[in-house]
Amino acid sequence: MKELQISEDILPIGEFKTQASGVIRRLATSRRPFVITQNGKPAAVLITPEEFDRLTEHARFLEAVDEGLSDSTAGRLVDDTELTQELDKTFGPID
Repeated sequence: MKELQISEDILPIGEFKTQASGVIRRLATSRRPFVITQNGKPAAVLITPEEFDRLTEHARFLEAVDEGLSDSTAGRLVDDTELTQELDKTFGPID
């Protein structure tokens, strides 16, 4: 994600409402997030759909790594031989 430009990328909600179409066009070209404020405080962040997908995928990856580390710590492991046997039983041996 590109860095936020404080002077350009923070908008009051009223300005966003009146210029939403232009803001979305700027978002698509700049690839920088926009912070929408309400009563002078951050209320929302606007990002591209691609950036949302990237962040979501990244979060899922980190959750999977954390789950794997927890399984390892708890001793929930399968050795290579046992894994190969289970995969062969389920999918058949690889030729």
